[in-house]
Amino acid sequence: MAAKTTLNAKNLEVLGAQRLAELLIEISTGSAAHKRRLRMELAGNQGSIEVAREIRKRLGSIARAQSVIEWHKVKAVNADLETQRSAIVTVVAADDPKEAFDLIWQFLAVADSIFHRSNSNDIAFTETFHQACADAGVIASSAGIGIDVLADKVFAALQDNDHGQYDPLIAEMVPALGKDGLDRLKSLLVQWLNEAEEEPADADREILGWGGNGPIYRNEIYANQPRRAARIALQDIADAQDDVDAFIAQQPEGTLTSPTVATEIADRLLLAGRAEEALRILDGVDHRFEMPFEWQEARVETLEALGRGEEAQAYRWQCFKQSLNGEHLRAFLRKLADFDDIEAEEKAFAFAHGFPDVHRALAFFLAWPAHAEAAKLIFNRQAELDGDRYELMTSGAEMLREKHPLAATILLRSMIGFAVENGRSSRYRHAARHLAECASLAPHIDDFGSARPHDAYVTELKRQHGKKHGFWSLIR
Repeated sequence: MAAKTTLNAKNLEVLGAQRLAELLIEISTGSAAHKRRLRMELAGNQGSIEVAREIRKRLGSIARAQSVIEWHKVKAVNADLETQRSAIVTVVAADDPKEAFDLIWQFLAVADSIFHRSNSNDIAFTETFHQACADAGVIASSAGIGIDVLADKVFAALQDNDHGQYDPLIAEMVPALGKDGLDRLKSLLVQWLNEAEEEPADADREILGWGGNGPIYRNEIYANQPRRAARIALQDIADAQDDVDAFIAQQPEGTLTSPTVATEIADRLLLAGRAEEALRILDGVDHRFEMPFEWQEARVETLEALGRGEEAQAYRWQCFKQSLNGEHLRAFLRKLADFDDIEAEEKAFAFAHGFPDVHRALAFFLAWPAHAEAAKLIFNRQAELDGDRYELMTSGAEMLREKHPLAATILLRSMIGFAVENGRSSRYRHAARHLAECASLAPHIDDFGSARPHDAYVTELKRQHGKKHGFWSLIR
């Protein structure tokens, strides 16, 4: 049974309305956020009209604000935005969907002000406005907004999508727009794209400056932005209409050789049952660089769809050997019969031990996970370890310290060595901590093998780098 002083609704009810009101006034003093929340609750008590008025007033204030949103203020500002968005969705929309639609659109328009004022790349704002796009789609459907009006509003928003706040808008508006609305939006976007691609006469072109080849025109610098935005929006419509060919048609000339673009197209062709075309697209990319995992995965899925399972399996193994990507190996093993997978895994481990990039091999063993294999790799190839790869070394040491303390010690020593040998004073504090960790691991190591015992290691470290006073002053 909870104590009577525990903060919960039942215990607070005992205080009575008057005392609670006094406490709320006291608590909200000096807190603009708390005061706004209380005003919103009071407005809600009078109906959605008052709530809508409070929201509109607050959104106007946010839009007019000019102060910079520093990183430590992001959470508070976003909480304020979420309060307004939630009130629109839960209070106003339930009573007056058309008013809620106007408000959610005003809310979305605030994005420009927020992003212009923010020095932070915090994703919180983006997520809030993306959620508002989803809310707008739901509210538009319930409000019965005319498709022409809705299409025009969506089009205007997409023209001002500098911060990606409207990225999910088309997908969220599909139910409300319907086929006719999507067709209208598509025609507006095609017109915008054509205008962006028109070359103005020289007399109408604004010169921004001069370069070695003559004048630099504004349209040459800024024309790509609306062109790209229009193409992306048309691709979204193509997806909404399940029109693969329209999606392909919106890819800029020359981009079909990009593995990323080819993968996106192939995924859609596969869903449309056009595996042969998908394979041609995938195999037509520029192979000068290592293919991304998504492209490789798409090719495997395409081969499977074509009934070329053995070829797909061989390609999985080939991809694993090229990259040591564990996902390829897992997919390969799943296709094998019982017990064959054990032998294949052992073969894969043996291959990884000889992989040219020891760090990629270590990352593979740690992620699999195969910690005993990781420890073996570290023992055998410790001279190749780069202590500058501190993220890998730190996480590896943490994973291995309990069951493989010597391997963990070798990783820690690699980071210590890199810091002191290269005079990286900014890392001395971390190196000192790593040395202390080595000392704590030493009693758990029965045999150091070819590695120096801890005391001998410290002695040698002092002999070679005893003048690095910035480091040794941190050792206790």
